[in-house]
Amino acid sequence: MSKKPIDVHVHPSTKEYLIDSGGKYLEDAMRYFGKDIRSAVKSVEEMAAEYETLGVRGILLAWDAETGTGLKKTSNEYIAGIVEKFPDVFVAGFASVDPWKRNAAKEVEKAVKELGLRGLKFQQAAQKFFPNDKMCYPIYEKCVELNIPVLYHTGTTGYGAGAKGGDGIRLSYTKPIPYIDDVAADFPELKIIGAHPSWPWQEEMLAVAVHKANVYLDLSGWSPKYFSPSLVQYANTFLKDKVMFGTDYPFISPQKWLKDFESAGFKPELRDKILWENAEKILGV
Repeated sequence: MSKKPIDVHVHPSTKEYLIDSGGKYLEDAMRYFGKDIRSAVKSVEEMAAEYETLGVRGILLAWDAETGTGLKKTSNEYIAGIVEKFPDVFVAGFASVDPWKRNAAKEVEKAVKELGLRGLKFQQAAQKFFPNDKMCYPIYEKCVELNIPVLYHTGTTGYGAGAKGGDGIRLSYTKPIPYIDDVAADFPELKIIGAHPSWPWQEEMLAVAVHKANVYLDLSGWSPKYFSPSLVQYANTFLKDKVMFGTDYPFISPQKWLKDFESAGFKPELRDKILWENAEKILGV
């Protein structure tokens, strides 16, 4: 019997993340996804109940883009507390650190050793940095030492979408080549996950994942019915052990993603790999 799916890309649908950390940028993002930000706000208990009712496990993501946005972070401590309270629903949490802060590598170590978080999430467009910037290399060295994966945003973003000038958000930070490819080459022992179908650079991200054994993909942020034929083709073949289910909740619901997944052209025999087996193996959850 199949295990419960693991949604590897879950943001807390709480005031702390959507309003306090997101501000105008996430208000734009929610409109981009056809939702109202204030009606999307839920308590931690409501969010956990939703995932439990659906029979889906989740990995929660922290958020620290204070330098890039001037907004309050959704702290590693906050995420660790939710995971501790609902361990059967949220099976792991990923830390976030602002790479512009001098103590970023130490914060990663604290998040893993003291708080029990299991990975590190970046959103380069919000944090305003290129992954191959050498200032980030001590952070990556610490991640290799701690044996945790790094999750990067790739491709376009709902963050600031539709606003004049995109609210100052620049998409160039999220291009896979050369930025993520450089990190994968310089840190071959670092597990790297490219989040989201990477439009308009989908072929670049597929190329990096095929070429670099330490690079993986999560399928969050888009309904599967909009996936490109090449993404489905590679998930069915060369990358069958390297792609993972993710929603980008609360922007996309697990119900919608899983429903659309069934008719998106993925091989039935790969269903369990994509929905939970690859995540268990890659993330160790």
